[in-house]
Amino acid sequence: MNNEQIIRKAYQVAEDKDIEGWLGAFTEDGTFTDESIGETYRGRDLYFPVENYGRAFPDMHRELYQLYVSGDIVVVQLALQGTHDGPLSVAGGTLDPTGNRMDAPCCDVFELVEGKIKRFDCYPSGSVILAQLGVLGALEAAVRPDN
Repeated sequence: MNNEQIIRKAYQVAEDKDIEGWLGAFTEDGTFTDESIGETYRGRDLYFPVENYGRAFPDMHRELYQLYVSGDIVVVQLALQGTHDGPLSVAGGTLDPTGNRMDAPCCDVFELVEGKIKRFDCYPSGSVILAQLGVLGALEAAVRPDN
C-alpha cells in the first residue's frame, strides 16, 4: 500500500471502532495529539480519542475531502460528522448527549515510518464542534464534573 492508502485504511479502522487494528496502525513509539486540547496519547491510550468520539457520536463519520502526500507526510482535510447521542469526555468532566449534529472541519497531519503512523497531529475545530452541539456559550454549565 502507498501512504495515501495506509491513511485511508486507518480512517476506516477508526470508523469500524477496531481497537487492535487502530493500535496496530501505529509504530511502537507512535503518538496521537489532539491539538484542540493539547493532549498527546501513546501506547494503548492511542485509542482513547477514537473511543471517546465513537461513544459520543455512535454514527461518527470522517468525510475525507483532500489528501496531500509528500514523502512520509500525509495531510488530510476532512469533516468530523455525527449526532451527539452519548457522553463525551471533555476537559474537566463529561458533556451529556445534546442530540445535536456535528459537521466540523478538521485537518490531520500524519508522519509515517515504514508503513505505520509515527505521529498523528489532529486539528479539529473545537469551537465549531461546541457551537454545533449548542454548548459554546454555556460550556461550564453544560459539563458535568467527573467525581
